Amino acid sequence: MAFIVHLSDMHVGAINFKKELLADAIDKSNELNPDLVIVTGDITENGYYHEFEYAAEFLDLIESPILVVPGNHDSRHIGDESFEELIRKRCSILSVKNNEIKAIGLDSSEPDLDYGKVGRAQQKRMEKELDEAKKHNLYKIIALHHHLIPVPKTGRERNVLTDGGDILKSVIDGNADIVLSGHKHVPHVWQLENTAFVTAGTVSSLKLRGKDICSFNTIDIQEKSVKIILNKSDGSSKILAKYENKCKVID
Repeated sequence: MAFIVHLSDMHVGAINFKKELLADAIDKSNELNPDLVIVTGDITENGYYHEFEYAAEFLDLIESPILVVPGNHDSRHIGDESFEELIRKRCSILSVKNNEIKAIGLDSSEPDLDYGKVGRAQQKRMEKELDEAKKHNLYKIIALHHHLIPVPKTGRERNVLTDGGDILKSVIDGNADIVLSGHKHVPHVWQLENTAFVTAGTVSSLKLRGKDICSFNTIDIQEKSVKIILNKSDGSSKILAKYENKCKVID
């Protein structure tokens, strides 16, 4: 089995960023001792260098293997350069749990724009990695900031992935097990064919809708099932989804 923590949309540097909420979520993550922590973008508010420095201090507190991808806010003000200097490569691949899980990070951000794009080069690379993982019966995770399927209760659809249709087809054809994203600050799970599309809420920003509060997701992968849990900042939790695990590699 494997256990994954999914954090998103920290927005370090924003007026409504709450450092105590982020610190508490990281403490909880460390207590859970996950096999992997995935952060799906918008770790900063404006992409400023000093924001990345501050964000890096929090990310350095995470004790598990970590995969971080940038969001649209991180690509403001040449934030792509700061991200690669202070955080890590903007699109990377990580294998964990005795190389039984492959997590593929995609950079869906565009400089100084809110909408996203993966692009043909990353798409081809993702297809190749999914194909290789499929041959070895690995559990396949895609992580990017922008959502591939519209999220309910988020208003009129905007700031989307401009090549979302092409990327969605590659993900489904490649039989990805799960796709993790952020961006909309609303936690939700869609299931399409054999793939689950999981959106996380914001872990530490008060840019929230209605009565929503800050949260992060955990993903419990068992031999026969996968359970996705919403962990709220008030200490409560609930199951967002539970479904059959189609990939039998996890012990």
